[in-house]
Amino acid sequence: MIKTVATTPYQDQKPGTSGLRKKVPVFAQENYAENFIQSIFDSLEGFDGKTLVIGGDGRYYNREVIQKAIKMAAAAGFGKVMVGQGGILSTPAASNVIRKYKAFGGIVLSASHNPGGPTEDFGIKYNIGNGGPAPEKITDAIFARSKVIDTYKIADAADLDLDKIGTFKVEGMAVEVIDPVSDYAELMEELFDFGAIRALIASGVRIAIDSMGAVTGPYAKEIFENRLGAPEGSVRNATPLPDFGGHHPDPNLVHAKELYDDVMSKDGPHFGAASDGDGDRNMVVGKGMFVTPSDSLAIIAANAKLAPGYAKGIAGIARSMPTSAAADRVAEKLKIGMYETPTGWKFFGNLLDAGKVTVCGEESFGTGSDHVREKDGLWAVLFWLNIMAGRNESVAEIVRKHWAEYGRNYYSRHDYEEVDSDAANGMMTALRDKLASLPGQTFGALKVAAADDFAYHDPVDGSVSKNQGIRVLFQGGSRVVFRLSGTGTSGATIRVYVERYEPDAAKHGIDTQEALADLIAVADEISELKKRSGRNAPTVIT
Repeated sequence: MIKTVATTPYQDQKPGTSGLRKKVPVFAQENYAENFIQSIFDSLEGFDGKTLVIGGDGRYYNREVIQKAIKMAAAAGFGKVMVGQGGILSTPAASNVIRKYKAFGGIVLSASHNPGGPTEDFGIKYNIGNGGPAPEKITDAIFARSKVIDTYKIADAADLDLDKIGTFKVEGMAVEVIDPVSDYAELMEELFDFGAIRALIASGVRIAIDSMGAVTGPYAKEIFENRLGAPEGSVRNATPLPDFGGHHPDPNLVHAKELYDDVMSKDGPHFGAASDGDGDRNMVVGKGMFVTPSDSLAIIAANAKLAPGYAKGIAGIARSMPTSAAADRVAEKLKIGMYETPTGWKFFGNLLDAGKVTVCGEESFGTGSDHVREKDGLWAVLFWLNIMAGRNESVAEIVRKHWAEYGRNYYSRHDYEEVDSDAANGMMTALRDKLASLPGQTFGALKVAAADDFAYHDPVDGSVSKNQGIRVLFQGGSRVVFRLSGTGTSGATIRVYVERYEPDAAKHGIDTQEALADLIAVADEISELKKRSGRNAPTVIT
């Protein structure tokens, strides 16, 4: 039986670049999740009888919302739901399932790299038929609908056993509980030279993969230990847990410090990698070398032909605006297209679908390609192992040789987390007010060449996205960028990106923060960040 339930709209259900994210107690309010799911369905057309993919990163409240979504999909008229066993599907795996089985779209339950638990973060986003995040025209429609919704429809049915693989029925709609790992692992085996990677590991190269108690554990165990022959235990924190085992599942130098320290120790692994809550981000470290996400994108692009899936070369590269220009120099040498987009993976979707680019990356530890329409953490890790095997070199050797050939982009991101929202917005408003007066000003040895609030003109559909981050560019190629992040659920995160290009190989060994010290000081002087935020230092430096 289908029930129609009266409801009252909530006014705070505006999806960001990665969907709707709130604390679990917010989502647990009466009808809160149901309102948003119904708003998604009410904003779509043409899905009657079609397939919907549902899955999440296993965080607290994941199973409960999946049960609601399945019953509401049946009430809405979908013909079939495909759901990962145990409610598990990493974000890139969900994208792959949508694409492989030509589903109408998918509901992905995740708050990405944010903590999980009864009082922590939860999220819902909708992915369209190409496997990627919904574009702004859809998310805007969802928000508009959420503000006026007065009823939702749901099947009055018992909960399904999500742990049992098989096909079930809910009000005539088929529900297929699938192995969440197999399709994804098979795709990786098509893209990369598993034989060469297997030989690399067999030669004595020790690897450590930290899944941080999050979704990639089962994927990493199957790929690295079962298919590539890494010793048991090479994958750490491999069981997805509702609270991620107390980990903050953000693969950076703060939250993955234990892995970093282990790789850097004398007797530690030769190669280490970590992934985030929903599996779309990655951190790569080698003995004596942390790989910045910006360098990782550039090095993957420069060496793409070493992987069988990219042996014919790549069509182009896309990066988010705050990501360093390291990849630009690779694109210039390869004579391929280079595209600078706003932050948010959905902006890469049009470029990928149009065949303009093959690999994409964001400085926030996200890298991917046209194999899916999401960033993909384990894909990036496998690419690095494939490059190491193909070149017979360590991570440090690969990075240093890349710098010698292309120059080094010294680059760092300073995050000021959970800043008072009014203070953060006030800082950005003040910055915008002074943009016109900055060009020509000199700060020590740094002279401002240009300053703007980045606007993106999509070359495929002609859409324009404004106010995407404030850029201050200095003569000689250095720059600082200021953005407010939409990935948190408390206050605001101010992100400051600092970059200096150094072509001289003799100067590539300077400590990053030292190399950027004058730019960091100027960034604070221009923005009055410390004064306005009340913070003396960043929460996280990457």
